[in-house]
Amino acid sequence: MSEKPTALLAGKNSIRRADFLAATTETDWHFISCDVTEEAERFLEAVAQADVVIGGGRFNVPPTNRLKLYQIPFTGYDWITAADLPKGVVFCNTHEHETTIAEHILLGMLEFQVGLMRDTDPMMRQKSYNGRSISAGPMHRELRGRTVGIVGYGHIGREVARRCKAFGMSVMAVSRTVRDEGDLVDWYGTVAELDKLVIESDFIVVCAPLDDSTRGMIGTDQFAKMKADAIICNVARGEVIDEAALYAALAGNRIRGGILDVWYTYPSKKAPNPWPSRFPFQKLQNVILSPHNSAWTEEMTTRRWTFVARQLDRFVRGESLQNICFVGEA
Repeated sequence: MSEKPTALLAGKNSIRRADFLAATTETDWHFISCDVTEEAERFLEAVAQADVVIGGGRFNVPPTNRLKLYQIPFTGYDWITAADLPKGVVFCNTHEHETTIAEHILLGMLEFQVGLMRDTDPMMRQKSYNGRSISAGPMHRELRGRTVGIVGYGHIGREVARRCKAFGMSVMAVSRTVRDEGDLVDWYGTVAELDKLVIESDFIVVCAPLDDSTRGMIGTDQFAKMKADAIICNVARGEVIDEAALYAALAGNRIRGGILDVWYTYPSKKAPNPWPSRFPFQKLQNVILSPHNSAWTEEMTTRRWTFVARQLDRFVRGESLQNICFVGEA
């Protein structure tokens, strides 16, 4: 490019992120920072000058002859389609969260098997040895020899599989496209074979993206086929699992438990701190709950914004962009 390109950062932390990108990019950029929710008119003016928009949210990108790239610094994009972007604008997302989420999942799985914080530590604090000889327990379970079934085998699923293999587990997976995963996956099927996975798995980890084909893909029928001591884990989107069916399976002890990081109700201006579901999951004792934060670490955030910096460098140099999701059609 002959002139310095312009990147518009749209978001509440845009000034801080612009400073990071200015210090991290290897190419020369002009950065504009704008809080879309507070500066709607300024955003419309700024986007007309931008070669790249970096941000994410439910704001419209008006037609522009200059914009070429819309880069979101996170992964999920079920809130936008090609029809929402000007024709030819490349839309890319950012990963770098998969190892962090995989660690979160394995922690939950280990807690259900070992019960260190839920069972053993509280008992020791209250009852010491509880009258037992140290050769008599208390007993707990192992991950070794168990089967994990991964629904939606992508970046996160692969990292979960790697860690489960290290614990001596068997790995099953389903996705739209079956890929060669070598020794990581013991059985790999299509989504049409989901029932086989839920029947045979001890842990079912849901990583599938949310769209019309995956909404409610795990419901009453699937829960009825699961093992009585199965654990369901959802780090995808809440709606991939039918809300009522999930609560019924857990509250009725149809399955042993759940590890839930994604939800059905989220904070808004009208309701800044709602319960995450219309059902009282927070009252259940067989569920590990977290507020959609399984990905969030300082290290992950740095990795993401470093990826964005490298993406900007690729853009200036005319190199192939990474993580292309679609191209605008409006």
